[in-house]
Parts: sequence; C-alpha cells; structure tokens
Amino acid sequence: MRRVRELLVAGGYTVAGVRELLGDVAGGALARDEVVPALRATRGGSPLEVLTRLFWLQVPVPVDGMADELVAAGLVEVSGGEMRALLRVEPLEDVGGQGHAGYVVSDLKVRPGMGRLPGEDHVVGAGGASGNLARLVVHRGVDNLLDLGTGCGVQAIHAAGRNPGASVTATDVNPRALELAAMSFALSGVEGAELLRGSLLEPVRGRRFDLIVSNPPFVVAPEEGPRFTYRESGMAGDDFCRMLVGQASQYLREGGYCQLLANWLHIDGVAWEERVGGWVDGCDAWIVQRDVQDPAEYAELWLRDSCEAGTPEYRARYDAWLDYFERRGVAGVGFGWITLRRSERPVVRVEELRHAVEEPVGAYVEDVMDGLKKGAEFSTSCGKVLAAAPGLVQEQIGPPGAEDPERIVLRQTGRLRRAAGVGTVEAGLAGVCDGTLPLDPLLDAIARLTGADAEQVRAHADAVLPELIADGFFI
Repeated sequence: MRRVRELLVAGGYTVAGVRELLGDVAGGALARDEVVPALRATRGGSPLEVLTRLFWLQVPVPVDGMADELVAAGLVEVSGGEMRALLRVEPLEDVGGQGHAGYVVSDLKVRPGMGRLPGEDHVVGAGGASGNLARLVVHRGVDNLLDLGTGCGVQAIHAAGRNPGASVTATDVNPRALELAAMSFALSGVEGAELLRGSLLEPVRGRRFDLIVSNPPFVVAPEEGPRFTYRESGMAGDDFCRMLVGQASQYLREGGYCQLLANWLHIDGVAWEERVGGWVDGCDAWIVQRDVQDPAEYAELWLRDSCEAGTPEYRARYDAWLDYFERRGVAGVGFGWITLRRSERPVVRVEELRHAVEEPVGAYVEDVMDGLKKGAEFSTSCGKVLAAAPGLVQEQIGPPGAEDPERIVLRQTGRLRRAAGVGTVEAGLAGVCDGTLPLDPLLDAIARLTGADAEQVRAHADAVLPELIADGFFI
C-alpha cells in the first residue's frame, strides 16, 4: 500500500486537487449525484484525471503505468484493456480544510438510478455526517483513542493525524468494514492500529481511553425490510445511542472525552431534552440538537440514502416506516452532537442550535465544556474574577434619539455565535471585566452609576451570570 499511496499523492489526488480539477460547476453537479459535467472535466488523461474517473466517478479508464500496483493492492481489476475500480478510494481533507489528511477505502458508491441497493454489509465512505463529527472532535492531545463503529476508518484517521504516536483502536460489528479500514489506515500512514470486531463497547470491555469517537449506526428504522449495517444497529428505536451515552463513563479515563453523532426520538407528551439528558451517567454532557425532522421527512431521507426511492417497493417501505413511528408515538426525530467528559460532579446541558457556528467546533469544544462547569459552580461570592469573552459586540435597540435603549443585546462574533438580551448590569460588566478585577467593586460601581440598590444589583448578577458564563459570554 505504501507504493499506492505514493502514486495517489504524486498524482495530486487530494480533495484540493480534485476540487480544482472539476471546478465549481462540475463539483456542484457531482454533489447532486450528477456525473456528466465531471466526466467532461476529466477527459484529458492526466494522472489526476485518471484517478478521479477511476475512484471518484467509478468509470473504466484505459490501462496505464499504475495498473500493476493498483491491481496488486486489490483496488482495481483489468479487462479488455481497461481498469475498473473494485473499491472507492477517496481523499480526506483535514478538518480545517487546509491540508491533506489521508485516504479512505470504501465500497463503490451506489447512486440513484443504478437499479440496485447497497449490500447488507456495505461500507460507506466519507460523507457529510462524518465530516461534521470530525470537526466536532476535541483538539486536545490524547495518548489513546477508540473509534467505535469505525466503518472505513474516517474518524480514526482524523484523530490519529492530530495525535501522532497515540495508540489507535478501531471497532466495528462488520468484518468487511474492518478489512477496508485496515486498507484506509495503510494508505493514510496510520501505523499499528488495533482493529477489533464487536458491537457497542464489548470489544474493549475493561479498558479506558482518553478519547472515544463514534459515528454510530443511529438510524431509527422499522424491523421489516432490508437492513444496512453501516447505518442501523438492529436495536429498537434510539437504544444504541442511549446505551453508548450511558456506558461511556465506564470506558473513559478521568477527564476523557466521548463524542458522537446521534438520532433521538421525539415522543408525544415527553420533552426530548429530559429524555435524552436522562441518558447521561458519570459525565459532563453537552447535547446539541442541530435538526429535527417529522416522520415523513425522516423516512424519505433514509429511503433516498439506500436508493430505495423509485423502486417498486418504495411505497410499501415508506408506509412501513410511518407505521413504525405511529405505533411508538413518534412525533419527530432529532439529529445532533453529543459531547461527554468523564467527571465526578457532572453538569448536563441539552439545547438546540440551528444556526451556523464557527468551524471546527473541536478547536474550542473544551472551552465550551469548561464554561458549562464554571457557570454551574459560579456565584458572585465565590471570589472568582471574570473576563468578557473575546469577540463580543453590543447592540442597542430603540427609537432614534432615545436616551435609553429598549433592548441591549450581546452577540458573539465567533465560536457558537450566540446572542443574549441583557440588562444594564450585564452590559456594564461586559464593558469592564478584564479578568483582573474582583466583581464586588465592579458591581458596587454599577449600582452607583445606575442609582440601584447594591444588594439588588448583586442578586441580579447572581441570577443571570451563571447562564451567561455557561453560554460563553464571560470566561
């Protein structure tokens, strides 16, 4: 595989290289699973064009000097003077979008209109979900890490790249996934990775890690009909994610992180925040809902994913999904991030964030977790100093020329880009807190300036500052 890796790199077969080759029009069409513009953009026969057509577009190419190495690696077959890909080899970009991270090997992509469904043991490549998770994973250094449900190995490659020399363990219930992950690791220079077969945390029972990362089989699907190992666990409802969240603390070192993507059910009459927050045991938790779909939208999404849309069975399958949700009182399905950090005094935050945030979240997720902890423990009498977070702006809303604004808003220009309506006390503190001055004299000064009672100002600060700290407005 070392020689194949050298051929891919020498050919410029990276995300940046393919992006430049295709251009905006062909690249945009390919994102919609339309390959004709990309085929037109790759007709020149250069090594990059050959590799892109062979492994990304999955079309035959004439045999050339790379054939022997690619055949020996089990990546292509040769027939009638042409090379045909047996597997998909996809370049990975690092989470900052500035460099090449490696390669992942997966099964050939099944596109709509191909007339077939993925196999039960189908291994998918890198996608939007895996990219979202990679950008969420904490950037702190770790000595050992576990990629649970590794699939083609995407998360292990990203994490290993940020932690040179770390011990890497990758698990999956699908033996084919482990075979392809091993190929991905070899092409990406990830050496000495341990690959174990098994479900959930069973393969690593009794062990502890600094980091567990998982893009698990979270899709909630009916029992009847075809099942796909890459997305469905076979457990009822969202039990797989519930069990992983509940058991994670037993497999983490103190202060260790577990980060995953998850789906969770919205059950009629039950607050989803309480339901999902109740999964957590022994960890600080930051649970973020990024999207929610009604049962019909959710069924349509995953029927398209498996290329069942347009098949003769589509209506019956669609009906089965809706029956499944109706029997369980499901009003919708949420999708989001879960970050856990093993802790003796857990703090749990469950919220919804639909707006765009600064990426990669992993660059500051540790600060988010620290803020949740600090907010939960804060009072004006605790003796801690505060500083306004960098990048805050203040907006004042009211009629032109009015002496006092009707509303004051603090807004974060970076990171989670939150906005909070505040009063004069919080706005005043945001203007003077620099991390060096104690709060008592600052609050007294604000009381004198506003003509308010000093004790009332202090009581107000005690009421509002913990949430503003947890939200990242003060650090």
